[in-house]
Amino acid sequence: MINYISLEEYGKKISVLFVEDDENIIKEMGFLLGDIFEKVDIAVDGKEGFFKYSENYKLDKNYYDLVITDIQMPNMNGIELIKNIYKLNDKQKVIVLSAHNEADYLMELVNIGISQFILKPIDYNNFLEVIYKISKNIYELKYKKDIKISNLVEIDKDLFWNKELKQLSLKDKVIKLTKKEFYLIELLLKYPEKIYTNEEIITYLWKDDFTNQADISNLKNIISRLRKKIPLLNIENIYSFGYRLTIKN
Repeated sequence: MINYISLEEYGKKISVLFVEDDENIIKEMGFLLGDIFEKVDIAVDGKEGFFKYSENYKLDKNYYDLVITDIQMPNMNGIELIKNIYKLNDKQKVIVLSAHNEADYLMELVNIGISQFILKPIDYNNFLEVIYKISKNIYELKYKKDIKISNLVEIDKDLFWNKELKQLSLKDKVIKLTKKEFYLIELLLKYPEKIYTNEEIITYLWKDDFTNQADISNLKNIISRLRKKIPLLNIENIYSFGYRLTIKN
């Protein structure tokens, strides 16, 4: 659930670079982003986007807190833009706007570290959910470094992962997990919201089973069992490339 009061607080501290070549989307998103964030700069293609990204650092000695970019653009596409940005700042937070017919690009984006995608046409309720989560993360990392990080990760109401004890609990009752179920949750919670490819997950889950030739069907069975056992565990299948675990904020 979005806390709009908190989002307003986060937005006052966050700078955004929005890169998009569609005039209608620029107009709509420009107004929306301007209502949320204190500073929003707009570029109409990847080349201009990278120029503004570089110049912003030269002027302010800071990178943008968040980059939101389209994929297909003239002069320099979104993938090349992101690659160039990562050469300057490999920790840059990026949201990619992608159309359904751009699925061929998504694996490459996942491989270079992008985990946040918003599909076009944009569902603004979903967009605000993503913006809220990433803004909260940016704000806490950059402006509240003195916050004590709890050992408990709240996955959903009443569902918690104890990072120290490596236990999953529902309403204070520890849930018994198989070895593979444990490995899966442990991996997905290393970086919540990150998309892990099927190959990454399979390699991690069967890392101790040197003689077992696991495949995607084995992984799907484990995820199916987990979903039935723990309905609050929101394991999403992303574009048939992999999975991520969505947590409540």
